[in-house]
Amino acid sequence: MKKIVFAFVCFCALSVSVLAQTGRSTRPRIITPPPTTTNSNDSVDQNSTRRAPVLTGDNRSAKPAPTATPNVNEEVSEVDDEVIRVETSLVTFPVSVLDRNGRFISGLQKQDFQIFENGVEQKIDSFASIEQPFTVVLMIDVSPSTNFRIEEIHDAAIAFVNELRRDDKVVVISFDEKVRVLSQATNNRAVLRDAILRSQFGDGTSLYDAVDFVLADQLRRIQGRKAVVLFTDGVDTTSRRADYQSTVRGTEEVDALFYPIRFDTYSSLNDNGGNGNSYPAPRRRSGNSGLGGIIGIILGGGNVQIGGGGRGGSAGSSRAEYETGHRYLEDLARNSGGRNFEANNDLNVAFTGIAEELRRQYSIGYYPEIAGQKGERKQIRVRVKRPSLVVRAKNSYIVGENDRGFAGK
Repeated sequence: MKKIVFAFVCFCALSVSVLAQTGRSTRPRIITPPPTTTNSNDSVDQNSTRRAPVLTGDNRSAKPAPTATPNVNEEVSEVDDEVIRVETSLVTFPVSVLDRNGRFISGLQKQDFQIFENGVEQKIDSFASIEQPFTVVLMIDVSPSTNFRIEEIHDAAIAFVNELRRDDKVVVISFDEKVRVLSQATNNRAVLRDAILRSQFGDGTSLYDAVDFVLADQLRRIQGRKAVVLFTDGVDTTSRRADYQSTVRGTEEVDALFYPIRFDTYSSLNDNGGNGNSYPAPRRRSGNSGLGGIIGIILGGGNVQIGGGGRGGSAGSSRAEYETGHRYLEDLARNSGGRNFEANNDLNVAFTGIAEELRRQYSIGYYPEIAGQKGERKQIRVRVKRPSLVVRAKNSYIVGENDRGFAGK
């Protein structure tokens, strides 16, 4: 009996041992997963959830620590800074370089030039030296004081047109008391000749208004190289919209050169008794008339009474008014970078020089180191690093006044 009980106890003990081993082998293993890859922002968020916020200074909320990755707002801010810098106006203007005999000097490079604005040297950002066609606004004074020389003025204007190449264009404008556009820009020589010959004299002289009209309207429409050739004695008597100062200032706001051709009509006017109230009748064109007729003062027979022109018969006849007119034409040329000519000199040489100068200019531009205030006048000086050369260019410009209307309004 004892043996049976002992055997039963041993059997139970063995069963318990087997069951224990079986449970240990089927127990699931706990495997620690490898750390997952997170970006810097995820890392910051996880850390912030595991630590208590610490208040320091004015930081009163638990904010994630900044990271080195730039956000979208920072990138936009950098782009805006670039745009602001680029929007600074590029100042461009034509430059002519001549030798002492007036011949154009070609072959100069960007490094041969220096530009100074208000005495401070500027970096040249644009440079071009290529032969290009151009457009000329031809302005013809047909006021009473030029009446007796209208044939010479016609001949001179046609001679200038004949100096141009086939791809150069001309606008023809005449003015007395009123301003008239006789031809829009064209290279048709027959059309231009007809327009010039249609310019006939009238009353008054609105020279300042005519120049202002060209500055505010005509030149704004012309792309590329452009210039104004002005045939006049320089005396104004009937302008109402513009004046001496406003138009000279206007030449600083456009990239066009002025070439006044001055006809001195004072001597002829005062040879009629010195009272300035009548002009000789116009000389008729003869078969051999031409630029040679411009030399000297040509008097015709009979007199033409002045029509008043809105300011009385004596307006524009005094020596002081003629001296003012002379200075005015010189200022137009100097401020624009052009040249002033006298009509009693050899105009054939002058016209050839003007055409060559316009066709073969250098174009130079720069972004000013200091932008300046709107309406501010800045002085410009262009220097060529070679001896014995003459530089013709603008000597000043006006900041930010490109949308001008008629001056004086």
